[in-house]
Amino acid sequence: MKVLVGVKRVIDYNVKVRVKSDNTDVDLANTKMAMNPFCEIALEEAVRLKEAGVATEVIAVSVGTSASQEQLRAAMALGADRAILVETDEVAEPLHVAKAFAKLMEQEDIGLVMLGKQSIDSDNNQVGQMLAALTGRPQGTFASKVVVEGEQVTVTREIDGGLRTVRLALPAIVTADLRLNEPRFAKLPDIMKAKRKPLATTNFADLGVTVKQSMRLDRVDVPSVRSGGVKVESVDELISKLKDEAKVI
Repeated sequence: MKVLVGVKRVIDYNVKVRVKSDNTDVDLANTKMAMNPFCEIALEEAVRLKEAGVATEVIAVSVGTSASQEQLRAAMALGADRAILVETDEVAEPLHVAKAFAKLMEQEDIGLVMLGKQSIDSDNNQVGQMLAALTGRPQGTFASKVVVEGEQVTVTREIDGGLRTVRLALPAIVTADLRLNEPRFAKLPDIMKAKRKPLATTNFADLGVTVKQSMRLDRVDVPSVRSGGVKVESVDELISKLKDEAKVI
């Protein structure tokens, strides 16, 4: 079984995001970039499936500029066997990415798609669901546990009320939540080996995907600074402030 893993290039989660002075976008100049943390969790799960003898090959796929090769090499250092870059200078919307993944699923005869539940830059949480709709495949989102048995995969999902377990027929799409696993660190020998692993490049046109922008970024602003809290001496003072100042009661 081949496993396709989505890998997205985002601002490193340890970096404080800066906004351009004209508020047109996030400032990426001289900013450290990294693999989206949820994609890293999805990749770790795919590699574990291969180590367990369930998967035969792990293919890392990214949609973005040529700079995304850095994250794909990192994915191969973490255990992916090869990588594919769908190269584009356009803004790749979730639907574009889902269509590209759908084509690659067909071309590569993918048995399982592992994606992060969302990226930490746009926070859309849409690609997995769109991919399932486009391909007609079952989906297990927000996964905290994944077990593949024969032609089925059992996914424990994190929902508002607790946990829900679903059993899906393969091929299927699974999106990883935070508690699915703890990603490993790449070892130096594996980083060196990743430089020799195959990294193919394609584009939307070669995949037969038409890119039509349906969203427009109007403005980016830094969140307003929240005022500090105040201490009260008694319950009566608290009630008074909630009633007279906050006007919530």
